Amino acid sequence: MTGLLLAVPVLLPALGAGVVLLRLPRPAARGVSTLVLAAVAADAAALLVLADTRGPQALHVGGWPAPLGVPLVADRLSALLLTVSALVALAVLVFAIGQGTAEERRRSAEVFHPAYLLLVTGVSLAFLTGDLFNLFVAFEVMLAASYVLITLNAGESRTRSGMTYTVVSMTSSLLFLTLVALVYAATGTVNLAQLGPRLAELPDGMRGALALLLLAVLGIKTAIVPLHFWLPDSYPTAPAPITAVFAALLTKVGVYALLRTQTLLFPRTGVWTLLACVAIAAMVVGILGAVAQDDLNRLLSFTLVSHIGYMLFGLALFDTRGLTGTVLYVVHHIVVQAALFLAAALVVRRTGTAALHRMAERPPAGALLVVLFSLPALSLAGVPPFSGFVAKLALLRAGVAEAGPAAYALTAAALLTSLLTLYAMTRVVTSAFMAQPARSARGEASAPPEPPSPAEAAQPSARVRGGPPGSRLMIGAAVAMTATGLAVAACAGPLARLGDRAAHDLLDPRQYRSVVLHEEDR
Repeated sequence: MTGLLLAVPVLLPALGAGVVLLRLPRPAARGVSTLVLAAVAADAAALLVLADTRGPQALHVGGWPAPLGVPLVADRLSALLLTVSALVALAVLVFAIGQGTAEERRRSAEVFHPAYLLLVTGVSLAFLTGDLFNLFVAFEVMLAASYVLITLNAGESRTRSGMTYTVVSMTSSLLFLTLVALVYAATGTVNLAQLGPRLAELPDGMRGALALLLLAVLGIKTAIVPLHFWLPDSYPTAPAPITAVFAALLTKVGVYALLRTQTLLFPRTGVWTLLACVAIAAMVVGILGAVAQDDLNRLLSFTLVSHIGYMLFGLALFDTRGLTGTVLYVVHHIVVQAALFLAAALVVRRTGTAALHRMAERPPAGALLVVLFSLPALSLAGVPPFSGFVAKLALLRAGVAEAGPAAYALTAAALLTSLLTLYAMTRVVTSAFMAQPARSARGEASAPPEPPSPAEAAQPSARVRGGPPGSRLMIGAAVAMTATGLAVAACAGPLARLGDRAAHDLLDPRQYRSVVLHEEDR
């Protein structure tokens, strides 16, 4: 039974994609995709309960024992992130169906639903694989699916941005494949459970070089400063629900891979100074980029880059407190980032523009949208009692407890970034919800509207006012994501305790290795 639970998140979306490729009618395609993702979410929740109560669960695909076979492993961290990611993917799918992104053109439904399900397949495989090579495969599945989605019904601008995204991703993939080859040549295995002890036997210089190469590879995929340049140019041009699912999931898969590999393969004692510097740069550079933006989607993309730094904050401390804060922050950020991008899509749809200075000249977006945007925005800024405050407080307490120069610098950068995030979110709220339409002193007709920006031109649906009958689905999905963010805050106590147990698992992986390699705990 456990083996089936581990196989479902990977196999079911892939099989669903194959079924949808049979050119099902639109209602049937929607139904298959929705039921598949609902089943994956339920399955992931069951895995989370099993992993938390019974320890890590493993499946050796094909019956081949490790290290010959491919293991799928669910521990507390991977099952938790898989559950949250599946829920977000389901909500975004409902939003996309309501908006009509999947069906803007006759053949789009035949492409959108299979690609979206394959994206979920890649995400699930990345969370569950216990093999370094199959982690690479998971990223490649996500890359293939995401390129299709980012260029769906694309014009020249979006195609150019999609090519930038693809070229950068393929470059990191080549580096990743090179890393896998070097690791296998040096150790004779790519099984994650075996790699830790074998890498520890290598000379310090070689081991350090492999750790840095892995950091660089995953740094590109996670958009860590200074390897982040591709993200703000790519994400804002995609259809709104695609941007939402990319922002919520793809970078977090990279963060998860960093957490898993750095703690399992390259364990440390004390603060990792290099990563602390990278985390500080990410927080400060990203949020300064957000403050400088006038386009709403680019502003949110830069805040995404900035808040990756919070997740690196906890990993850089390399202790239980820091990793607990990182786990909490990843869960919070997956939900809140999706909620923000969905709410932003509704705001752009209502106002007819993504430019903040144009929003200020048009009627406010409406009371419901104020709530849908403001609640996750306050959470992102770390205002109590929202989930962002809980996660940031855990990180700040970990930084203060560490009491070293690097930890204090991380704490100061985190506080500054929170203040600037609040400022950036306030700019959006005042422009979209509080400004009055500009009128001339004599009541003459206003000046003709400015031409749309390239990002707006790439998204024709963003300029439509009112909305099609699917608007209720869009609003319902956004409400669900906002409510999920509130639920994360309400369940902060149990989540913090679960995060603490997951952090202990990361720092003491003996049980993980025992389950995968069928060894007794030592």
